[in-house]
Amino acid sequence: MYPYQMQALNKALYPNLVKWVITILLFIFTSNIQSEKSITKQNIKALYIPLADHYAAIVAYEKYGTQMKHANFQIKQMKNWDLLRAYFQNNGADMAYVMSPLALDMYHEKAHFKWVGLMHRDGNALAINDFLLNKINLAKKRIDRKPDHQVANAIKIAHQNAQRSVEIALPHLLATHTVILYKYLKSNHISLTLKPNNQSQVLAIAIAPPKSPVFIKIKNRRSQAAAFEQSLPWADVVETGGFGHIAWYSKDVLPWENGHVECIALATNKAISAKFNATKEVMFYIQKAGKDIEQARLKGGEQLNEIVKIIRKHIPAHTKEAIIASLDSKLNVINYKNLNIDKEGLRIIMDIALEGGILKNKVDINEFSDERFNINLD
Repeated sequence: MYPYQMQALNKALYPNLVKWVITILLFIFTSNIQSEKSITKQNIKALYIPLADHYAAIVAYEKYGTQMKHANFQIKQMKNWDLLRAYFQNNGADMAYVMSPLALDMYHEKAHFKWVGLMHRDGNALAINDFLLNKINLAKKRIDRKPDHQVANAIKIAHQNAQRSVEIALPHLLATHTVILYKYLKSNHISLTLKPNNQSQVLAIAIAPPKSPVFIKIKNRRSQAAAFEQSLPWADVVETGGFGHIAWYSKDVLPWENGHVECIALATNKAISAKFNATKEVMFYIQKAGKDIEQARLKGGEQLNEIVKIIRKHIPAHTKEAIIASLDSKLNVINYKNLNIDKEGLRIIMDIALEGGILKNKVDINEFSDERFNINLD
C-alpha cells in the first residue's frame, strides 16, 4: 500500500477509533459508579406483622425501594408478636414495627434499640359477636358507633348469666389494644383480668390477628358472648363478612391530638451507629408512603386501587373490601400523618398500661427516643 493510501486510511479510521475508545471509557466509568453505588447501599431489614398498622412500610418498599440511595430496604413478615419479639431481640433485624407497650417491655428487657418514629396513629377497633349484638342497639353507620355503655352492659349481663368471664381477644397482652380496652372497661366499672379468673367480668386472651375472625365464628356457634379488639382491617373483615360487628374505634376511647400512639418503629443501636443514613432514609420513605396512602384514600379511584394492590401483594388475607373500609376517609379511624416521635402521646399509653397492670416497669421515654429521625416532608 502506498504511503498516501495509508495516510488516507488513517484519516478515515482515526475518528471512529476515538469514538470507540471514548465509548469504552464511558462504559467502564459508568459501571464503576454503579458498582460503587451498589456497594455503598446498606441492607436495612425490618420486621412487620400483617396489619393496617404497617401498610406504610409495605407501600414504601414497593414504591420507593429502588429510589433509595443509602438503603437496600427489606421487609420480613412475622406470624405473631412473640416471634417478632424473639427475632428482633436476638439481633435478627435492623428495624421492627411494634405495638408501643410491647416495645417498652422489650426495651426494659434489653435496651439495644431506640424509638425512631411512628408507623400510624389510632387504628384498632372492638368487634363483637352476635350474642352481644342481640343485647344492644348498634347504630347502622359505623361512624355513629361510639364507646358508650351499651357493650359494657351486655358484657355485665353475659357474665352474670354464665358465671364466667367474657373472653375478649387481643393481638397480645402487651398491646396498645389492651390499654384501650382497659380504659373503656374501667370507665364503665367492669373488671379486666389477664389471667383466668371467673370473678372478673372480662378475660383478655392473646390471639394472632389473622385468627380473630375464626375466634368470633366459633363463639357464635357456641352461643357464647365474645369480642375481639384488633388492629384494622380485621374488624372490617368480620363486619364485611357478615359474622361480626364493629362496636367502636380506639380513637374515640383515647382521643389525642393527631390520633393516639399505636405501633412504633424501632431501630437497633447497631443500625443507628453503622447505618444511620440508610435507617433515616427508610423512615423518610415510610412517611412519604404514609402521605401517599392519605392522598389515595381522599381521591379514591385508581390511586386507592394501586394502594390496595400493593397491600394485597404482601397480605392477600386482607380483602379489598376490608382495606377500603379501613381507609375510609370519612371515618378516619386510622391515619398515617404526624409520624414523628410523640413523647407525651407514648407517656399516656405507658401510664395507663402501668395503672392497669399491663406493664410492670416504667421506661425513661427520653432515653428510649432518638429524635434525630424526625422527618420534615414539607
